[in-house]
Amino acid sequence: MENKIYNNMGSEVAVGFICKPKKLDPNKPIMHFKTQLFICDGERCSKTQKGNDLAGKLRDIIKELELHKGKNRIKISRTNCFGACRFRQVAVTFENTKVNGNLVNNNIWLKNIHKYDESKWKELFLALSTNKELREDLYAQVPMSEIDE
Repeated sequence: MENKIYNNMGSEVAVGFICKPKKLDPNKPIMHFKTQLFICDGERCSKTQKGNDLAGKLRDIIKELELHKGKNRIKISRTNCFGACRFRQVAVTFENTKVNGNLVNNNIWLKNIHKYDESKWKELFLALSTNKELREDLYAQVPMSEIDE
């Protein structure tokens, strides 16, 4: 007897995958998220993790906090190089302003995330889920230059 696996959207998952739907419905919308956190997984940044699956660990923390579903859902996405290597591993926040209108933590670049422990990640995720401002004294941020005209 075959065990069927279903993803967060309720679709049956293709054999050998974690979330890929067995049957593609091109008209089905993507799952709602309140916040998306892009984690740099470029060559230099991924070396700071020494083979650890940071995105997978963060997804587990989000599930533990029950922020993997519902109106405050946080989505973790890996990216290639952001070009901010001098700040070691970085991440950037993206708030789904179409749904929640929050601009408090939109486009916040976090540096040295390889130094975060589990409690720091939990603190960050809870702050994001409640629109608590990510203050620079609590979360080191990548400085952004001004546009020269």
